[in-house]
Amino acid sequence: ARASPDSPRRACCRRAPAPPHSTAAMATINSTIERGCSMLVHFDKAASATEIKEHLETGSPEQKAEAMKRAISLLMNGEQLPQIFITIVRYVLPSEDHVVQKLLLLYMEIIEKTSADGKLLPEMILICQNLRNNLQHPNEFIRGCTLRFLCRLSETELLEPLIPSIVANLEHRHSFVRRNAVMAMDRIYQLPGGDIMLQDAPETIERLLSGGESDLSTRRNAFLMLYNNAQDRAVAYLMGNLEQVANWGDILQTVVLDLIRKVCRTDPTQKGKYIKIILMLLSTNNTSVIYECANTLVALSSAPTAIKAAANCYCQLIVSQSDNNVKLIVLDRLSELKTNHREVMQEMVMDILRAVASPNLDIRRKTLDIVLELITLRNIDEVVNILKKEITKSQSDTGEKSGEYRQMLVQAVHQCAIRFPDVAGSVVHLLMDFLGDTNSASAFDVAMFVREIAQTNDKLRESILQRLLDSFYTIRSSRVCGTCLWIIGEYSLSAAQVEEAFVTLKASLGPTPFFKSAAEKKAEAEEAAAAGESGGGGAQKER
Repeated sequence: ARASPDSPRRACCRRAPAPPHSTAAMATINSTIERGCSMLVHFDKAASATEIKEHLETGSPEQKAEAMKRAISLLMNGEQLPQIFITIVRYVLPSEDHVVQKLLLLYMEIIEKTSADGKLLPEMILICQNLRNNLQHPNEFIRGCTLRFLCRLSETELLEPLIPSIVANLEHRHSFVRRNAVMAMDRIYQLPGGDIMLQDAPETIERLLSGGESDLSTRRNAFLMLYNNAQDRAVAYLMGNLEQVANWGDILQTVVLDLIRKVCRTDPTQKGKYIKIILMLLSTNNTSVIYECANTLVALSSAPTAIKAAANCYCQLIVSQSDNNVKLIVLDRLSELKTNHREVMQEMVMDILRAVASPNLDIRRKTLDIVLELITLRNIDEVVNILKKEITKSQSDTGEKSGEYRQMLVQAVHQCAIRFPDVAGSVVHLLMDFLGDTNSASAFDVAMFVREIAQTNDKLRESILQRLLDSFYTIRSSRVCGTCLWIIGEYSLSAAQVEEAFVTLKASLGPTPFFKSAAEKKAEAEEAAAAGESGGGGAQKER
């Protein structure tokens, strides 16, 4: 696993031998342990240095590769193997096996290259010569891997003799070598003193870009190098190729958007010039570029047209993308827009609500949370109609979480009715069909909603009461039944309503007595048995 070259060594740090008694000694060991590390290696098998050395000297390429893996793992776990360095120089450096050469680069990455005073160790000259040979190797894989390895070195004494070979690889016939050469120059140029080692690096990279480089990854790395180290040149190249930006690949277009954000943060007066580029990139077919364009629009402008364009992009991504993680990320972006640009987002409610078509419950919940905070008098009717359709549709849904989704919809309608009482009449009768829902939590939410509407809306009480009596026999939950009984008892005011309520309750209770004693149950059983015997005797006589 790879990590950043600047990240501290943690899981892969070397173990200290024994806890020292001196605080100063502990500090010295910690400073040695916590070094930069760019890879993690898991190793839990014992291995001896003698066995590793033997395989490196006389083994086959497969055995040498296995021995190198063990040596790297031991070094990563705090072991000291100074005795195998010369063996590796003698027997592994000349190897032509690609796997062995790749492992050799990993080994050179983790060994100590400097002494305690920070000076380069003398034996590193051997490694430097091997790296120069690799940079001139006829195989492009060896060259490319070596150039990538150089990105993780920070010793200028080791890198300086290799600069001519690195620059020469910019003209290699294979794109794998060229793109890694550009990346190596980028990293070296950013080191302390790197601008002295590579004085004309920005000019060289700009010539590479303008010279008709065909490989997209190489062009992206080259533009990124200018973006990091010579921003003026990157801007000049962008402005000189505006007509071609729409045809650049997605990985290069995303770097262009990063450059635009960086330039506009330092000089906000140039926003107008770059907004046109962003709008042009919005017409591309790549979803990652569209997403970055929307983010850039939001970062650069607070104008309603820009925010609306960004929100439209987000809504299109929600509908077009099948990955649920992408949808959740986009919904988070819409939630941020809702906080800062509420008025613009209120016009996008119906587009956002399309996300409930996803079967994922988290996406549906987040969508409803966003929509419920954006409803107004202008869009409440449309929102409620969509929610009603979803509730009706959920009746035929046999999914595992359909009941939970129906409960979410009921709660959403409840909140809409609380904020806008005029819509209560259009939904309350529909929701009362779910008083007998198999999901007791959803049914209870409906009952509480009906009770609240009955309390606050005098005009709907009579129709609510009548509908409640008609559907009372479907109720299955005791909590729902208790709430409905309270509504019936509280609002059955006329003699006809009271009589009808008693009729419904008696029909639901069934005939009396409701409970029978043990003696009565025994007597009934004996009567049933006697009736059965008499019936059997009569049948025998007929025969």
